[in-house]
Amino acid sequence: MRNEDARERVRRIAALLEEMYGVPPVRREEPLDVLISTVLSQNTSDVNSVRAFRRLRERFPTWDDVRTADVRKVADAIRSGGLADIKAARIQRILNRLHRERGSASLDFLAHLDARAAREYLMSLDGVGPKTAACTLLFGCGMPVFPVDTHVLRVARRLGLISGRCGAEGAHEVMASVVPSELVYSLHVNTIAHGRRRCRPRKPRCDGCLLAPECTLEKENLPE
Repeated sequence: MRNEDARERVRRIAALLEEMYGVPPVRREEPLDVLISTVLSQNTSDVNSVRAFRRLRERFPTWDDVRTADVRKVADAIRSGGLADIKAARIQRILNRLHRERGSASLDFLAHLDARAAREYLMSLDGVGPKTAACTLLFGCGMPVFPVDTHVLRVARRLGLISGRCGAEGAHEVMASVVPSELVYSLHVNTIAHGRRRCRPRKPRCDGCLLAPECTLEKENLPE
């Protein structure tokens, strides 16, 4: 499918998702908050990662406090998010590098870079992959960079936007080429909502789904 045709199809899908879930209000957070919270979300549930981030901020009011703390205390604060020892060390390495290179634990300088340069910098940080970088740029900097998480990957495959063989990293490249910049935020947020509420890994709720005409899912082969 040509990119022009794919982009038109994405527009139809985005419109149908907005009909189902509405136009999501745009929210902006501090870029470093988004980065750290996304690192904490790796390999765990949303509930656990949110709890870990909240406890981290309760125990350490500033990111400099996190940077200079005993790594064991940081790990203890984020224990609910899983892989606490690994993530605590990773977070401190990120904060120490920012402090060393930029003079403070802050990502505010990203606002002065274009999206490509900002993404490259973020992905040079320890443990930051395409999804974490994209989330930071979209929700922290307002840049139209499309993140692909497990929900987006599943829905995009079922809609035929990406192939079943395409992994998360390749999916970021494909989606970047076909999602119009003005639809990045809405499509990302609504696709996640769709993946959680209807297009679930097992027993998706296909009845009444407005995306059914666009869907390539072979329902008889679904896992029980």
